Amino acid sequence: MVSQEDKTLAMLIYLISFFTAFLGPLIIWLMKKNDSTFIDHHGREYLNFFISYTVYGIISAILIIVLVGIALASILGIAAFVFTVIAAIKAFGGEYYRFPLIFRLL
Repeated sequence: MVSQEDKTLAMLIYLISFFTAFLGPLIIWLMKKNDSTFIDHHGREYLNFFISYTVYGIISAILIIVLVGIALASILGIAAFVFTVIAAIKAFGGEYYRFPLIFRLL
């Protein structure tokens, strides 16, 4: 059973990412990862998501030269927003969410 505090902190990892893309979620994850496997899962998942979408963003920026990157960057931005909101809702509901199409590095 996941506590309400763990659910709230896991959701906060995703919501704070809209304001501090990397630093906020990293701080929450580092402070609480040893206390809760639920927070550890969501912290790792978000950081893998951030790394993956940074790589995808760099690739789409390079592809802007051939105009394909403009559409790709737009789709990437919308997908990142939607997946982050879905992950926040799932975390608050106490579910373990896995982002699609990301590198699992951590």
